[in-house]
Amino acid sequence: MFGRRKKNDSVKDGGAAEQVVDSVNAAEQDGAEDIDAAKPRRMNLPPAPRPDGPWDVSEVLGNPEDGRVDLGGILVPGVEGMELRVEVAGDAIVAATVVLGDSAVQLQAFAAPKKEGIWGEVRDEIATGITQQGGIIDEAEGPLGWELRAQVPVPLPDGQTGAQLVRFVGVDGPRWFLRGVISGQGAVRPESAGVLEQIFRDTVVVRGEGPMAPRDPIVLKLPNDAQMVPDGVQTTEEQEGSRFSGGMGQLERGPEITEVR
Repeated sequence: MFGRRKKNDSVKDGGAAEQVVDSVNAAEQDGAEDIDAAKPRRMNLPPAPRPDGPWDVSEVLGNPEDGRVDLGGILVPGVEGMELRVEVAGDAIVAATVVLGDSAVQLQAFAAPKKEGIWGEVRDEIATGITQQGGIIDEAEGPLGWELRAQVPVPLPDGQTGAQLVRFVGVDGPRWFLRGVISGQGAVRPESAGVLEQIFRDTVVVRGEGPMAPRDPIVLKLPNDAQMVPDGVQTTEEQEGSRFSGGMGQLERGPEITEVR
């Protein structure tokens, strides 16, 4: 079962993480055009090894759907007590967000070149876009490899501007790229994000064999038996079979995770 969130939901309605990502996506597109030509660009590098995941569907032994929720382009591992949201733009599902306690990770998969990784270049673009917005960026090597730790400006319901801490993580796979955006306490205190990081590692990407342009989003879908739960509605039905001692737990509106400074 899932929570559905449209892209026009407000911070007040619990859409803080999605709003930050929307803002950064726009800035990333702008930043792609404005990167300093004198700065070395991290292009044409082969994907780094992925001994701990995330996984391509061809790399998973057994049934890749065991303990995971099938969203078509990605298979998301289930964790006890989590809420799974899908972000909808029109009729298309563009991302999945796992909310766990006071932290969240948004997952998005994209097509990539066969023999080249794009995470280094994407990091440059994200950093440029956030800096142009007045945000602050720190590039660091974390448990999932190189990541960006950012203070992203966000508008607040009272008209003031706050700053939300987020972590951008990414991994290049065979003809795909998986990006995660960690927010909430998992970004404020990275040492508390172990379960979210494991969710990212154990996600399976199903790119498909068809031709796709690099950076095209890999299509997501709802499972056939999915039940949509509006914000604020709770249910105690659980999903069994997760390798993380599974079950989705109670589905309800997640916490607002904007940090005001």
